[in-house]
Amino acid sequence: MSDIADEPTGAFPTLRSGVSFRSGRVIDVRTDQVGMPDGGQATRDVVVHPGAVGIIALDDQGRVLLLRQYRHAVGRMLWEPPAGLLDEVGEDPLEAAKRELYEEAHLEASRWDVLVDGFTSPGMTDEAVRIYLAREVSESSAPKFEAEHEEVDMPTRWVSLGEAVDAVLGGSIHNPLAVMGILAAAASGPAYDNLRPADAAWPEMSDYPGSAKALG
Repeated sequence: MSDIADEPTGAFPTLRSGVSFRSGRVIDVRTDQVGMPDGGQATRDVVVHPGAVGIIALDDQGRVLLLRQYRHAVGRMLWEPPAGLLDEVGEDPLEAAKRELYEEAHLEASRWDVLVDGFTSPGMTDEAVRIYLAREVSESSAPKFEAEHEEVDMPTRWVSLGEAVDAVLGGSIHNPLAVMGILAAAASGPAYDNLRPADAAWPEMSDYPGSAKALG
């Protein structure tokens, strides 16, 4: 096994810290004064984020489910996997993934594995994401979830994994959970026998519940 692994460090201590912007919705911005190994100091702004889960759902033909959703920050309709914030206090990330698969796609799955973990943009945010592989997928027997805002009209499409990989490598898919999840699924399939169990430890998961709940 490779010894290449990300790890925490105490070489850059936070000397002072304060919330410089509180949205009251999802994110806050924290400003830290950070000690440098050479004795100097630097100011760093961090977008504090509750984290998220994503789901690469595969049907019995090996096709991946993608949803099309408007993302205002980039002004684009993006093809994405089902996903959602970890902003429910105490909610297990696997249960959050199951909830998002139901709410966004009205599906459930009998088999779950951890596909890949990541930081979406560690140069400016602490957002940590976990992407699950969901298989043995079927339509949910529960009533359909009533969506709102950008999620009211989200077209769905089942796409072959090969086509999805081509779309990522061709620059047509940009959502980071889609990029990470699709490439990880392609790299680990078709047996998927090297994946971690769905309840694998996730020390990078944030305990920050989102700005709205942090205020409460």
